Amino acid sequence: MSSSPKLDETMRAAILAKPDAILDDQDVMHALIAANERSMGGNIVDLRGIAMERLEARLDRLEDTHRSVIAAAYENLSGTNIIHRAILRLLDPVEFDTFLRDLGGEVAEILRVDAVMLVLETAQTERDEAIDRLSDVLCAKPPGFVDDYLTHGRGGLVRDVTLRQLQGASDEIYGRSADWIRSEACLKLDFGPGRLPGLLVLGAEDPHQFNPQHGTDLLAFFAGVFERAMRRWLA
Repeated sequence: MSSSPKLDETMRAAILAKPDAILDDQDVMHALIAANERSMGGNIVDLRGIAMERLEARLDRLEDTHRSVIAAAYENLSGTNIIHRAILRLLDPVEFDTFLRDLGGEVAEILRVDAVMLVLETAQTERDEAIDRLSDVLCAKPPGFVDDYLTHGRGGLVRDVTLRQLQGASDEIYGRSADWIRSEACLKLDFGPGRLPGLLVLGAEDPHQFNPQHGTDLLAFFAGVFERAMRRWLA
C-alpha cells in the first residue's frame, strides 16, 4: 500500500480540469520541481531542471529588455510629439514680436523648460541696443560669443547641440533667472552665408532635464526648423 499522501478530491478535480493553470504559475512549478529533486535524492543530477532554470533566467532577461525597449519607445514618441507641437506653435506668428513672445511663453511651456533665450551675434553697437529692447528673450552679443559660451572659452570642437548640467548659470544669458537654472540645452543656429551665428538656449530648474548622455536628434531637428524660421525674419 502506498504511503504517499493523496490529494483532496476537490483539488485533484480542479487540477485535472485546468492543468494549464499549474504550468502558467511560476511559483507552483518551482515547488513541483523542488519536490521532484528531493524525491530523486542528492546524488542524481536533474539536467531537465538545470535547463529549465537557465531558460527561466533567460526569459526574465528578455522580459526586462522588452520592458526597457517599450519604455524607451514611449519616451521617444512623447518627445517627438512635444517637438512637433512646439514647431507648429513656432510657425504660427506672422509678426516678429509675436514670434518672440510665443517663444518665451507657449513654446517654452510646450517644451517644458523654465527659461528660453535667443542670442544673436552682431558687430554693431547701435543694433545691439535695439535688439535688447525688442524682447526679454532676445539679446545681442559681440562676434565670437556663441562659440566661447559653448566651450567655456577654451575653444575646441563646437557641437550643434550641447546638453549640460550647471553649477552656476550665466548671468549674461539668464539674468535674474540664473540663480535657479541647473541644466541647459544650447542649440547653435546657422542663419546662412554672410550672417553671424546665433544661439537658442533652453534652461531648466531640474538638473536632470538636460544631460550629456541624452539623445540630441529631436533638438537638432527643432534647431534646424528654428533657424530657418529666423532667416525669414532676418531677411
